[in-house]
Amino acid sequence: MCMKTKKKKIRSSLSSFPDFISEHSSVIKESFIALLICALGDLFAGIVLGNMTFFLETFPGLLVIIPGAIGMRGNIFGSFASRLSTNLHIGMISPKFEFSEHLNNNIISSFVLTLILSLFLAILAKIFCILFNYESISLIDLVLISVIAGIISNLIMLPITMLISFKSFNHGWDPDNVTTPIIAAAGDLFTLPAIIASVYILSFLNTNLSLKNIVFIIAVFLIIAAFIYTIKRGEESKKIIYQSTPILILCSILGVSAGGILNGSLETLLTNHSLLTLLPLFSGVSGSLISILSARLSSGLHYGLIEPLKRPTGESIHNFLICYILALVMYPLIGFIAEDSTGLMGLTGVGFVNIMSISFISGFLLLSLMIFVVYLISITSYNKDLDPDNIVIPISTSVTDVFSSLTLITISLLILGALI
Repeated sequence: MCMKTKKKKIRSSLSSFPDFISEHSSVIKESFIALLICALGDLFAGIVLGNMTFFLETFPGLLVIIPGAIGMRGNIFGSFASRLSTNLHIGMISPKFEFSEHLNNNIISSFVLTLILSLFLAILAKIFCILFNYESISLIDLVLISVIAGIISNLIMLPITMLISFKSFNHGWDPDNVTTPIIAAAGDLFTLPAIIASVYILSFLNTNLSLKNIVFIIAVFLIIAAFIYTIKRGEESKKIIYQSTPILILCSILGVSAGGILNGSLETLLTNHSLLTLLPLFSGVSGSLISILSARLSSGLHYGLIEPLKRPTGESIHNFLICYILALVMYPLIGFIAEDSTGLMGLTGVGFVNIMSISFISGFLLLSLMIFVVYLISITSYNKDLDPDNIVIPISTSVTDVFSSLTLITISLLILGALI
């Protein structure tokens, strides 16, 4: 290609950029508002995590389970919201919020998936701690913390997910742009307090070991019974459970791996509180960006707006660009928020320039990788006659959790290490 042709293409791209912004202004606006709400929820989670040093030291191994628990809420209820969004768009569910067999199957399946994965997550965390020689509390304690926190989160997240999905649809907003970030924020907002509440409940149960063992046995029995009931309930529930469970198990493995990465860098995190505060913000915003992309690709494939081709074109590329525009604003912003909130609490930070640089560089590296991972998962699942609503968001957000932890810790060590 000659230099003149290249220059013409560059000028054409630059001149069409304002048109692109104008054409997609509603998507960018809705997504940006949702991401800001997500950041507020993640800020609360970051402040809680930044002040959880006592719990992290008193209950060793707890940090291994936290990213998986946070990610699981987003995965299960993000998929639930994505299914609701698709069904609202195609008229399978009434926008008047009327209970139906279709809606009930989704509610029950989401509740049971949370219980199953809470149990599996605890077992996996214990195995991970043994393999890598991390000090940890007992398996029974991990299971009780995870399952009790899962039940508490379930009771909060189910009504919130339905409320957000139906309200956004009825107000003319596309649920694909707003539900997943807000639900992810709600998951981040309530997961850590739920874990803290479950730790206090465990402390009470520890005063009577017989009672604790009875509660443990009953909890495991009820989870197994609920799983069997749900798959026998009907084809729709069975499909959701069968398609989602293997994916969510994989996601739990990735989530525990992310927790292991954090646990291995615990000393660095505990001595730089703004990094500890940034972790949920960075993971939450990254997961929400990827969830928005996943939901939009899923809906686009269902509507026929996106062709499942190996090479992305047209609407797919437009969605990628929207993510980059949102990232350009959000990553420096959450870095600033993390450092500012840390300073307001009188804790040690790493400086505004450092934390914003860490967040921005880590975010763009992560997003550049995940865009193509999400696209590949979307078209592969669609071409294999699997519902992307059940698969894409859980896998993509879980992979994002692992790489967000790895990327953030690596860039943090590089930037902070260069200053020493």
